[in-house]
Formats: sequence, structure tokens, C-alpha cells
Amino acid sequence: MQTKPPKKALMNWSGGKDSALSLYQILQNKNLDVRYLLTTVNDAFGRISMHGVREELLDKQAENIGLELVKVRLSETVSMEEYHAQMESVLRPMALKGIKYSIFGDIFLEDLRKHREERLTMLGMKGVFPIWKRSSLEILTEFWDLGFKTIVVSVNGNVLDKSFCGRVLDRDFIKELPTNIDPCGENGEFHTFVYEAPYFKQAIDIEIGETVDKTYIFKDAEGKEHISTYYFTDLLPK
Repeated sequence: MQTKPPKKALMNWSGGKDSALSLYQILQNKNLDVRYLLTTVNDAFGRISMHGVREELLDKQAENIGLELVKVRLSETVSMEEYHAQMESVLRPMALKGIKYSIFGDIFLEDLRKHREERLTMLGMKGVFPIWKRSSLEILTEFWDLGFKTIVVSVNGNVLDKSFCGRVLDRDFIKELPTNIDPCGENGEFHTFVYEAPYFKQAIDIEIGETVDKTYIFKDAEGKEHISTYYFTDLLPK
């Protein structure tokens, strides 16, 4: 009996733990053929959006995985309109080449998933969510058991203090989190960088640099201004 060839897909790659574990699940699946890693980059600073990780380390991840990396370059103060326009300019040609599936590491944010799926439908693509609705602690346990290692590189200072930034995300880290914080940081409490994975050719050697804070002012849907402070720990490639 003739088997169907795997369907072409791309992995939305943040460099962090959730996308890393999602990629692992897909690689075991064999029904999808991942052709690209897709990452948004702050073009002004040459760093992964929201995570603040240097492009050089992002490149090392892609090299270790053995997949082509596609970077969507965004301005420092990117608007939603610019974000969608840039993403579409990259995704539409991929869709025309037969890349019909877009993989995400989302866990439980319903509105975000709905928004992603609506945007993909406009391009004739479908979203795939390998770790959707799984327990955050269950996800982390599998992550650790498989041999992944990750470090916290960005922290929302409105909900966590600076001491959580620049630390390896291990069981001790989780024990110290306030009870209202999701262990995976799914609500944006923190972001991570994976430096070791079962599908890496080799672990990525890094040094911990300085931790800085940045304050952002943004307006909600009603036009009210909000102030958020984030901490970023710089990782230096060895």
C-alpha cells in the first residue's frame, strides 16, 4: 500500500523551550516535513523579538538543527499593521511553494490561537499546535526528561523580579515562582533560550552577560497608556 508523502511545514521558532519541544514532537510524527524555521527579529538590534537573544546564537541553533532559518525583520517599535504585512510578505511565497502548515508552541491562549488561525486561513495555510492544552508542568517534565536545557533571557518586571533573569530554567526555578505565575511563562512572564536539545548536533556554548532593564509605554484598545518594564540577560557566544 502506497503511503502519502509528508506535508510541507514551517516551524515558528522563538529559540525558546515551547517551540523547541513542539519541534521535537513534530520530528517524531513523520506526517509533516519541516522545511524552515521562521523567527521574528528586532532589526535595529539584531536580536530575537521579545527574547533579546543575539542573532548569532539564533543562527547557531538553526545550524545545530540542520534546518534553513528564515528571519522576519521588524522595526523596534513595530505596529500590528507592520507585523502582519511583514509576516504575509514572507508566508505568502512559502504557501505558493506548497508550505501549507505552520507550527506553533502555544499552550493555552485561546485568543492568540484564534488570531493565528484566522491570519493563516487568509493565506491558505493551517496552524499546528503540538503541545496545545497540555499541563505546563507536564510539558516541563517532558522537556527536562528528553535532555533539553534552557536559560531564562527575558522577564516581565511587572510580575517577576530581576533575580529570575539569567537563570537556568530547572525544577528549583519553578519552585521559586509565585503561585500566580504559569510555570511555562505562557502569559508572557518570561522567555527562554534553548542551548541543548536532543536534535542539536552539539550543545551551544554560552556565557552569561549583563542584565539590563527596558521600559515600554503602550496603549490598550481604549487608548489608555500602560508602562511595562522588562529585564533582559545578554547571552554571549563562546
